[in-house]
Amino acid sequence: MKRSASSISKAAPKAKKPRAEVPEYHLTPSVRDEAGEAIWPAPREQIELARKFILDASAKKKTLIVPDKDADGLTSGAILQKTLVLLGLEPGLISAHLLQKGSNIHEERERAAMAAHEPEYIFVLDQGSRKSPPAIDSPHKALVIDHHWASEDDFPEGSVHVTACNSPPVATSSLLTYHICNALHEQVHSSCDWLCAMGTHGDLGNTLKWEPPFPDMKATFKTYTKKAVNDAVSLINAPRRTATYDVPAAWAALTAAASPSDLLQNHSLLAARAEVNAEVERCTHAAPKFSGDARIAVFRIRSAAQVHPVIATRWAGHLQSPRLEVVLVANEGYLPGMVNFSCRIPRCARARKPPVDIIEVLNGIAARAPDPTLRERLGESFARGHKEASGGIVPRAEFEEFMDILEIGKKPEGDSPKKARKEAAPKQSNTLMNYFGKKATA
Repeated sequence: MKRSASSISKAAPKAKKPRAEVPEYHLTPSVRDEAGEAIWPAPREQIELARKFILDASAKKKTLIVPDKDADGLTSGAILQKTLVLLGLEPGLISAHLLQKGSNIHEERERAAMAAHEPEYIFVLDQGSRKSPPAIDSPHKALVIDHHWASEDDFPEGSVHVTACNSPPVATSSLLTYHICNALHEQVHSSCDWLCAMGTHGDLGNTLKWEPPFPDMKATFKTYTKKAVNDAVSLINAPRRTATYDVPAAWAALTAAASPSDLLQNHSLLAARAEVNAEVERCTHAAPKFSGDARIAVFRIRSAAQVHPVIATRWAGHLQSPRLEVVLVANEGYLPGMVNFSCRIPRCARARKPPVDIIEVLNGIAARAPDPTLRERLGESFARGHKEASGGIVPRAEFEEFMDILEIGKKPEGDSPKKARKEAAPKQSNTLMNYFGKKATA
């Protein structure tokens, strides 16, 4: 007898899994001093030392600014440059050094290039840092303004530093620079507030809530609008992601601009953004492979453009798994013989307790290597950056050793619950085949 359609019970729709609730960034508890005051955006003594350093440099000293290549680093440099000019330093005494593709300030070629400017004062902004020789060999004074993770001695020899890395919620380098400079001249606020907003959105995203301890930027966004600021961020970030790594174009446009709108019609920046968007689209559809313990999702791409951080951030917002902790995107085409990789914490893991620390995860994996020399061979550019956003630049052979430790493609121990339930279910004994089989032998 046929059953009527109405008599067949409809299966209940499968409920969607709720997205993980991610705490608002500004609500991260601050560290407090003995008086109960929040130590933010950096220790007060470091901030005061940085202010004195800037004032000293403004007294007709030959000055070199060395900003990082992204929106946060470049806006930090622009804020500092504008402040020095406001304080009376002649523009002709200010130079900028922009690093070459895949390089860092500790390499000899970069130290030589910085020394060629014959600076008396050097400002290193948002570059990340490590224990190293002096910024240059000739006599100079150096200040590091940063927010990347670093221990107390992770700075060039003889330099002074101000860092936000131990003062949660960790401020960006641009916000820290703006906070330092704002107290030095009354016009810093009106000429640099939009740069602070750009750099901060560049690192922390455009959904950041500007609530305490972050400064009140309502007037800034009323003047320039968040859309203009965010569009300017994407344009300034684009040149350094292109295969030609045209950071000088971004720096020139930013330092010449008086507002975000000055950047929005820049043909060079618009062309760079179009090139990067096309490359991201080409590479973003690579399929992930998972580590044996399912904690790491690995994407492998090949591109001369720096699109691996963008793809890592994009996938971190989509991938979901109870075990997943890190999204890793490896780019084998960015530098010859090297693998550049970026890691991000997926949204589903951002509220974990204890919190995921990517630097700790990466170093922990390297420590499990059968060859104890692997960590050293991975080099100083491995597991740098932030606890929430790290990565590295490592030799290709060593990267493959690192991948071997992850056991990519190996299924986690134990079958899936669904498969286990299926195998555990009792088999039905009165099937049609059994029935007809019995009739045939009756």
